[in-house]
Formats: sequence, C-alpha cells, structure tokens
Amino acid sequence: KQRSKRLKELDDFFAEAHAYANARGITPKNGKPAAKVPAWEAMLPFVRGELPLMVHADDVRQIKAALAWAEQRKYKIVIAGGQDAWRVAGELAARKVPVIYESTFDQPTRDDDSYDSQFKGAATLHKAGVKVLFSQGLGSMSAAFARNVPYSAAQSVAFGLPEAEALRGLTLYPAEVLGLADRLGSLEAGKEATFFVSGGSILDLRTNVKRMWIAGREVALDSRHTRLYEKYKGRPAPAA
Repeated sequence: KQRSKRLKELDDFFAEAHAYANARGITPKNGKPAAKVPAWEAMLPFVRGELPLMVHADDVRQIKAALAWAEQRKYKIVIAGGQDAWRVAGELAARKVPVIYESTFDQPTRDDDSYDSQFKGAATLHKAGVKVLFSQGLGSMSAAFARNVPYSAAQSVAFGLPEAEALRGLTLYPAEVLGLADRLGSLEAGKEATFFVSGGSILDLRTNVKRMWIAGREVALDSRHTRLYEKYKGRPAPAA
C-alpha cells in the first residue's frame, strides 16, 4: 500500500508538471503568457523530452516499474544505481535506456550469484547494447569517494568491458546524459577545451595527472600536500 501511495504521488507530480507545460504553451487572447513558476519551469526540459529523468532503481522490480512508467509517460529516463540492471540488460537496450552503474564493487545480491556478478555487470550491459556510465552514487560518503570512479571503470575492464567503452562511460556518455555533449565529453573542434594529461592510462591506479585545462585555461595542480612536500623535501638529513 505504501509503495502504491508513493507511486501515485509521483505520478500526480508529473501530471501537474505536464499541466503547467501545456499552460505555458497557450497564449491567451490578451497576448500575455501564463505566469512563470520557477519550480515548474525547471521541469519543462524533462516533461518535453529534451532531457532524461534519472530514476534511482536497483532491484529488478524497481527497474521494470521505471521502464513501464517511462513508456506510459513517453519520458526519456536513465537508470541510476542499477545494481540488478545486468539482469534486464535486454529490456534496457531495447528501450535505449542508459545506466549509471554504481555497484561495481558491491557484493553479489543473491546466494546463487557468481562472485564476479557485479564486476561483470557493466560488461554484460554493454554486450546487450546499453550505454554504461560510472558513479559512486549519492550516499553521504559518495563525494569523498568520487576520486575512485575511474577504478570502478577499471575493474569493469578487467572483467570484460572494452577499455574504450570504460573511458566513454567516464567522459562522453555523462555529457550526453546531461545534455552537455555539444560542449564537453570529447576532444572536438568547437567544444570547450576541458581535458587533462596523465602519465599513463587513467584506469591504472599508478597513473598521475600531470596537467589539466578547464575551458581552455590551464589549472594549477598544486595543493597543500604538494606545497608541504616542496617545502620539506630538501631538509637536512638527521645527524648520524
């Protein structure tokens, strides 16, 4: 009952968003458009299908419910979380729904799952034709562990995901999902020059970033740690 109640509340919210979008598209006889409501204005790109909605779903039932709801509403969606997404990879591919995969290092969810079921999740989705993005999720500690996102992609490469796809899952695919692919995500003429230079593959734990540019401007990579290192690296050796 609680689940049905929440789903109805969600559906009612989007019904209101649609009503507002329709009202904004109507010009009254006096020539004045309907009054703007900032909160509903933010919903227009989603209800008009210009941007995808991110639906946080992990188990099979949640993912299938999200797909059915999106099909009914004619929405573009992206599955975020996607712990069981590899189990319904065919359905996701058929509907061209990308997955923001957050479960590379999760333990298997069922007793009869193989030990590497989550390690192979991204590769399984890719083989079915699903675009896979990588994330650490939205938990309280996720921001602190955002630096580990490349290692989720690297683990997926070790278990069957092509390296080129792993790199796209960190760069181009997120830009596409966020509607920023005309500016970011790849090195192409006309896009912002936002990139970095590293000493090796960014999927290798031993690799260090050497230089970085954001929108064409080089950004200094020094930090408190590097400044302290430079300050004390020439200190006198202790007396014998």
